[in-house]
Amino acid sequence: MLRNGILNPGINSLLSRVRHTNLLVIADRGFPYWPMVETVDISLVDNIPTVLQVLAAIRSNFSVGQAWMAEEFRLRNTQDVYGEFTQALKGIPLKFEPHSEFKLRIPKAIGLIRTADTVQYANLVLESA
Repeated sequence: MLRNGILNPGINSLLSRVRHTNLLVIADRGFPYWPMVETVDISLVDNIPTVLQVLAAIRSNFSVGQAWMAEEFRLRNTQDVYGEFTQALKGIPLKFEPHSEFKLRIPKAIGLIRTADTVQYANLVLESA
C-alpha cells in the first residue's frame, strides 16, 4: 500500500506513462471533455481540488520543462491569481497563447487531470523534461 506521494491510482498510472517531452494537462472544472485523451477526473466540489493543488502534488516527482496557458487567463483573472500561478510554476518557462491555439495541444497529451478549479482558464499544459 502506498503511504505517501500521489495516492490516486489513476494519476499514478498516468504519470508513470509520461516520457521525455510528452504532454500532461491539468484542467479546471469547465474544460471540455476530449474523448480521445485519457482523463482522470478528481473533481469533488467547487475548488476541491484546484489546479494549483494538483500541480504542487505532482511537482516533487514530475520534471516539467515547459508550460502553456491560455492568454485569456491573464485577461480574466486578477494580478493576485496570476501571481499564484506564476509562483507555483517558478523555474518553469511559461508561455501564453490564445485559447483556440492552446486547445490544439490537448490531443497530443498523454492524459488530462480534471480538477474542480473555478478560476477561469486555469488550465495548464505541461511538457515533461
